Amino acid sequence: MARSTARPVVKLRSTAGTGVTYVTRKSQLNDPDRLVLRKYDPVAGGHVLFREER
Repeated sequence: MARSTARPVVKLRSTAGTGVTYVTRKSQLNDPDRLVLRKYDPVAGGHVLFREER
């Protein structure tokens, strides 16, 4: 089965400037804007905002 283009893979980069990234999939139909999630940054040692990178 092929992957659909409605849920592409996006890279989330830490806003703390540490260079840590997460990779996830998102629905372009439900969330057309850039995705922002609060996730754990092991370099910063805590939870920070991760913003979608294009």
